[in-house]
Amino acid sequence: MRRVLAWFGLSLCAGLLATIADAAQPERLTFLSTQLRPIEEAQKMRNSVLKHFPWQVDYITDLPQRFAMRVEAEQQTGLRTIDVVAALHGELQPLVPLDALVPLDELTAKLTGRGIPDPLLRLGRLGTAHQLYIPWMQAGYIMIANKQALPHLPHGANIDALSYEQLATWASTLQQKTGKRLLGFPAGPQGLMHRFFEGFLYPSYTGGVVVPFRSEAAEAMWTQLTSLWKNVNANSTSYNFMGQPLLSGEVWIAFDHIARVLDALRQKPNEFVAFPAPAGPRGRGYMPVLVGLAVVKGATDTAKAIELIDYLTQPRTQITLARAVGFLPVVNAKFPPDLDPGLKMGASALSEMQSAKDAVPALPPIGLGQHEAEFDKVFLETFQLIVLRGQKPREVLDREAEILRRLMTETGTPCWQPDPPSTGACPVQ
Repeated sequence: MRRVLAWFGLSLCAGLLATIADAAQPERLTFLSTQLRPIEEAQKMRNSVLKHFPWQVDYITDLPQRFAMRVEAEQQTGLRTIDVVAALHGELQPLVPLDALVPLDELTAKLTGRGIPDPLLRLGRLGTAHQLYIPWMQAGYIMIANKQALPHLPHGANIDALSYEQLATWASTLQQKTGKRLLGFPAGPQGLMHRFFEGFLYPSYTGGVVVPFRSEAAEAMWTQLTSLWKNVNANSTSYNFMGQPLLSGEVWIAFDHIARVLDALRQKPNEFVAFPAPAGPRGRGYMPVLVGLAVVKGATDTAKAIELIDYLTQPRTQITLARAVGFLPVVNAKFPPDLDPGLKMGASALSEMQSAKDAVPALPPIGLGQHEAEFDKVFLETFQLIVLRGQKPREVLDREAEILRRLMTETGTPCWQPDPPSTGACPVQ
């Protein structure tokens, strides 16, 4: 208890000192971010990205676990030190019930010509009637193909608008022509296969994630994935990152987080193409990894804080950001000829996915906290039992649905997009 009180006292003193410093230097803005925390990245933010902003900015970082508590503490005590915040969508969501964010509707209207995709802007409303954050930078998941695979695309298929049926046909054709299973997924122990289920497959086939978990559409989806898996490289259950299997030629088509395949794109940009994930009966599900910018109520200078967001979303600044830290633009920015070609490919694939007419954004789990691993485990176990062990989809879905329902009920976690909003725990129908 003494240690806790001492920590609180130090934190309070630090807040008081920061407030006094802000009062003495009204021209400075304080910019708090949960992203770009490593020293090298933070220095690039200060020395490169923020270099041409006309006002002085103190760029500071904090861990995501402390972010909401820090903002809430300032709101409750009135000791305001923060002007602008940058955080992931799910990290900004808890600030809504605190009424801690300034509506940015007027700024949104001003930014119309910058080409921020409408689905990303809608996310910035955080379920309210107002724009509470402006999308700033992004990463995400994409598909990569070796150019050797392109001649075997299904007749009439558009690689930027594939369906899962076409992907299955493509993988089957490759196996017939080469005798090899050349489609790969990161289904290893440290892979991100659970994000494929939660952000891509389920939304594409069912339109949701939690609510339709055991639906007939989900049953059909798992049946089709079992069929597709016959043409998936057998080593996929050991792949954690898809970059190396792509570089070695062990797989010709792969799905993964852009950060995990970027090295392959950079090493051999002339050998690969990047493209959006396929679509299913309910649309083109995808999981945006989106960082937003917001202004905190009680900011020392709200007008300058909004001006900073305006500056950070200008195409030129977005290109500078991409060069400096590798995060991709959210605006329609024309890439210079000397920009990393691998980064260009990744950005183009994400842009195609977001601007697709059938796009279905599916957010990472929100509100589960330390129970998120249990949530992921439900989807991974379902995959292992149905696809890898051959159990009947209906029986597995019914059993796993009870585990998922209990988890949602015990945590009281409400639904997140693309499931419909819920009052209380998100239901499993």
